[in-house]
Amino acid sequence: MLRLDRDAFDAICALAYREYPLEMCGLIAGPPNADVAARFYPCRNAAESAKVYTIDPKDHLHAELDADDHDWEINGVVHSHTHSEPYPSPTDVAQAPDPDWHYVIVSLKRDSPELRSYRIVDGEVTEEPVELA
Repeated sequence: MLRLDRDAFDAICALAYREYPLEMCGLIAGPPNADVAARFYPCRNAAESAKVYTIDPKDHLHAELDADDHDWEINGVVHSHTHSEPYPSPTDVAQAPDPDWHYVIVSLKRDSPELRSYRIVDGEVTEEPVELA
C-alpha cells in the first residue's frame, strides 16, 4: 500500500490539469524503507508529449538533493494519462527503473481525476491500494 500525503495528492492533480494536454510527471519521496509519499516533486516533462514522459534530469537532481536534506529517499514516479485509464502502458512498463518504486498514474479521462499506484517488477504489473494521509 502507498500512503500518499493529501497535499501531495492535490499537487499531483493540479499539475496534471495545468500541463494538459501534455502528460505531466514528477517524483515522490518519503522516509527510507516506508511506503509513504510525504512529498511530491513536480518535474518538467522533457519529452513535451501527450503520450510519453521523460523526467527532466535537472529536476530529478533537485528532487534527490531535497529528499536527502530531509533524510528521505525517492520512492516513486508519477505521471498522467490524459485520455486513457490510469494503468501502465507497455512503454511505462519498459521504462520502470526500480522494482522498489511506486508507479503512480493519474488519469484525466473522466470528470474527476483518478489516481492509482502500481509496483512493476520484471515486467509484471501489480496494483496497490492508495491511502490518503
